[in-house]
Amino acid sequence: MKTQSFFFVLLTFLISSTFIAQVTDANQTIAVANPNVTSLTVKTESAARMMRLELIKLNKYKVYDEFDMADVIKSNPEYAQDCFGQNCLIKLGNSLNTDYVMCGSLDLLGNKIAITLKIIDVKNKTIFKSAVREFDNQELEIQRMIEILLKEMHGVATDKVVVDRLAFKNDVITSNSLGKINNSGPRVGAAGLVGSVYEFATRPEDQGGIGIAPFVSMIGYQLEGQYVGTENFSALVEGIFNVSGLEQGQFIPSFIFMNGFRFGKGNWELAFGPGFGLKQVSDGFFDKENKFSLDGRYFSRSDWDTYAYETYGNDPQYNTNGYFIAPTPAAASGVSTYDFSESHFDKRGVTKLNTSFVFAIGRTFKAGSLNIPVNVFYSSQKGGGYTGFNVGFNVLKSKKGLNKL
Repeated sequence: MKTQSFFFVLLTFLISSTFIAQVTDANQTIAVANPNVTSLTVKTESAARMMRLELIKLNKYKVYDEFDMADVIKSNPEYAQDCFGQNCLIKLGNSLNTDYVMCGSLDLLGNKIAITLKIIDVKNKTIFKSAVREFDNQELEIQRMIEILLKEMHGVATDKVVVDRLAFKNDVITSNSLGKINNSGPRVGAAGLVGSVYEFATRPEDQGGIGIAPFVSMIGYQLEGQYVGTENFSALVEGIFNVSGLEQGQFIPSFIFMNGFRFGKGNWELAFGPGFGLKQVSDGFFDKENKFSLDGRYFSRSDWDTYAYETYGNDPQYNTNGYFIAPTPAAASGVSTYDFSESHFDKRGVTKLNTSFVFAIGRTFKAGSLNIPVNVFYSSQKGGGYTGFNVGFNVLKSKKGLNKL
């Protein structure tokens, strides 16, 4: 029985103590000094009003408003502008005859807002409570940030959704050695020709070819931009202006637009994208069975018209499918196996847009500030393409972080 009475008395004491403490806290006074604001557009007076409003919402203090403080502030200009340290805040609290004084700082640091709040116990001349927190750079939500920090300081539950939305996300960033590098520069190389491009290059000029060796030099300039960068991965966009065949008296321009990925500290790179240039084509066929020539020559429609007129003595005629109609069945033997429904490279033909798709793999070697990219590539188009390599160089002049400070 005595034991039960003891626990009842203890419980009553604890409840009474808690109630008294709550009443006492609610009766204690607090004033808010203008905080220090750095690199933000919000004014110090506005920030102080937000702090007072959130203190009132806590319902734990009697909060002095700016009118309660006006006379004291006017008496000492230091209280209005530069009262951030503990000694000054204690003097302000004594002048206001308040139990506590709160102050703090709001700072924009890079892509985050850091808020520091401290409450000074004026009578005991100590820091009663203090806290600091980093938030995402959302200046319009500063009042919510102050609310979160004050609630955490006083052990009041916060809205997790709001906290998560305003929290500073410490994402992976590009390290100092990898920043956002401008890797543009000249490129030189060589390529071998394959398939239909090989045939066109080696075909005699009198048959519409260009009559060169089946390889070309390449010279150009690459523009490069990095849109994603981490310590072990970078995503790039690249544009390459290129001219081929100058060493053999040819001028073959092209432009390649590529998306690239650079991996690891070895700077290995994979890139791919479309290429654009110009081509000259005509409708015709190759005499692969040597029925009309001895060298499997290419006959454009114009070539065939000339050949047919000289051979059969009449103007050539064609049916609706494009097949040649010879004047007599005997003369037409084997002719109908050829038509002009396909286009082929022909230097004498009409000019059209030429498209291709380019795959490249390579690595960038570094020597101090000098970057030396080396790549092998294949440019694929209908029936053939180019395969080769190129080498470039550029000097690193500047690096920028992905997030400007």
